[in-house]
Amino acid sequence: MSQPASGRHDEDQVVRERAAAQVSDVLLNLEHTLARARKGLKIVAKDGVDVNAELALADLIKDLDRLRKRLTQDTYFASDNRLI
Repeated sequence: MSQPASGRHDEDQVVRERAAAQVSDVLLNLEHTLARARKGLKIVAKDGVDVNAELALADLIKDLDRLRKRLTQDTYFASDNRLI
């Protein structure tokens, strides 16, 4: 016997909320990582000794920022294909 339509809808909603919570946790970790990388870059750049570390941190910041934006757009602002 199948579940009533409202029961299935509620279950789907719970699963979507759980997925959103996981994405939110990952985004929070990315924010912390970006903040730490920016702080590290400022220190390394100020010291002016390790150019490779400075370049690596700068590249990392660009990549993490791009990935953070993409994750946000692909999850929170993605269209629901089921509605089309």
